[in-house]
Amino acid sequence: MTTAYTLPPEDVLRAREKLVLDHFHDEVRQAWDDVLSTFPHPHYELIASMTVHDGDHEVRDYYHATRTAFPDQDHEIIALRHSADAVIVEFWLTGTHLGPLGRIPATGSRHRTRMTAYFIFDEHENLVTERVYFDQLTILKQLLGGLDRKNPKDLVTLVRAVLGALGEAGGEPDPRLLK
Repeated sequence: MTTAYTLPPEDVLRAREKLVLDHFHDEVRQAWDDVLSTFPHPHYELIASMTVHDGDHEVRDYYHATRTAFPDQDHEIIALRHSADAVIVEFWLTGTHLGPLGRIPATGSRHRTRMTAYFIFDEHENLVTERVYFDQLTILKQLLGGLDRKNPKDLVTLVRAVLGALGEAGGEPDPRLLK
């Protein structure tokens, strides 16, 4: 029996790891049906923004929004670890900001942001949550830092981006993340 203090058998850990690596690979390929097939019920929690994307429709909307903003989004895995109920992945997320990110207009800048994702499994070894931790300010700083403050067009983009970021700030957190 697996408890909070014991790891599952090696074959279970290997199966979890394969599922998570396939999930990452399919996200980069933008093979959304394949990514979604790794969950019985897709569920993402983005802790930095305190948002939840729950169910096929919401998760597909999330994929669409993030790939509109960063069509070349990719990752570099730093480390992968196992826990009693999760695979924990540290990685660099990369991408070029070519479309709107919420209210923030495209800046054309690249970002490389260190993140951690917890892929949480239930007692039946189903992936039930991908919970992602990152620093939003790190991304914003890189997106804005690529703008030329001497170029009038970039100054307009900078002002619009700052106003957009302020408009995104202060929203109510998803109550499911407050428990």
